[in-house]
Amino acid sequence: MALSLQLGLNSNFVAEVMNLSGLQQGLLETCRESCGILALGLMALMATYAEPRIGAAMLALLGVGLGGYCFVPDFTWLIIASLVWSQGFHVWVPLPGSMTLALAEPGRAGYRLGQIQSAAAIGSAAGLVIALALAGSGLGGLRPLYLLAGGGALLASGACLGIPCEKKVSRPRLIFRKRYGLYYLLAFFEGWRKQICIAFAGYLLVKHYHTPLRVMLALWLLAQVIGWFLAPRIGRWIDTVGERRALVSYYAGMALLFSGYGFIENRGLLYALFVLDTVLFAFTMAQTTYVNRIAPPSEHTATLSMGVAMNHVASVLMPLTGGLLWNYAGYRWAFLTGVAAALLSVVASLFLPRRQAGRAGPRPGPVS
Repeated sequence: MALSLQLGLNSNFVAEVMNLSGLQQGLLETCRESCGILALGLMALMATYAEPRIGAAMLALLGVGLGGYCFVPDFTWLIIASLVWSQGFHVWVPLPGSMTLALAEPGRAGYRLGQIQSAAAIGSAAGLVIALALAGSGLGGLRPLYLLAGGGALLASGACLGIPCEKKVSRPRLIFRKRYGLYYLLAFFEGWRKQICIAFAGYLLVKHYHTPLRVMLALWLLAQVIGWFLAPRIGRWIDTVGERRALVSYYAGMALLFSGYGFIENRGLLYALFVLDTVLFAFTMAQTTYVNRIAPPSEHTATLSMGVAMNHVASVLMPLTGGLLWNYAGYRWAFLTGVAAALLSVVASLFLPRRQAGRAGPRPGPVS
């Protein structure tokens, strides 16, 4: 709920309320995504604490930062508030996958991850429905809606304390294994692909095509409803066909989709691409199930955290690159970098082994 409100409101907030240029938008996203790299160090420092406890603390930080958007007066304070909520969010990112893998039955990891994504989609839809009802209601514009997002994160913080808690003192603080190299590479390319949607797709619709807030919220809501229905089915499909086929299909589709952002000028078609782009995020759970197969349970969180860090190396570089291209060469070039990243991801995914998912566990091997 909290994150969907931030995503649903963000494009209109930065383009209309804060009136950011394409370069400023890129700089904002670069600063915000740098927290994904710092998250690795924080996870290492907190390696001996139980994951639900860490999650509760980070979700509280997320709530404070999002609520702060209600009060930011200028670009500098916008960056500060973004850094606060982003740091909490990025430490939280690997925890749902790790906790789900710990609770999932053998051979059903993809299905359980899909259920978690489906539950998240329900919460996202609820938040967006409330935002749609309140938008334009005379309550002070966009800003008060961020208090709703912050409140949702604080409720999540309390709920996190109800998850079964086991102190994992044996969990490695840092994991960088040669045999996980393909996962790190895929995580890097996914970070670049992710920022096309988060930093520039919605911004394009608002800044270039003047899409109003209610339409943006409706698009996000539609994506969440479709995601609620499709996420468990995508998870089961990954369990059936394996990560290789799922990720090759996913990234090939993304290359076509990013081309559409760059060259389609029909707003209706662009709205459809935006919804599809958001829904297809569910396919990234194949990277998590791949970790479940190649890494022992004791290394899941640390390995996923390293993946988050690699993801955010790209997430830091892409907005700055895209913002410069947007300002000096035109917005199409920002999206063409996404096409290149998607095609490279297809090539990397082809190196994943063919398999029938659900049969294999972590691959044994020496620590490297």
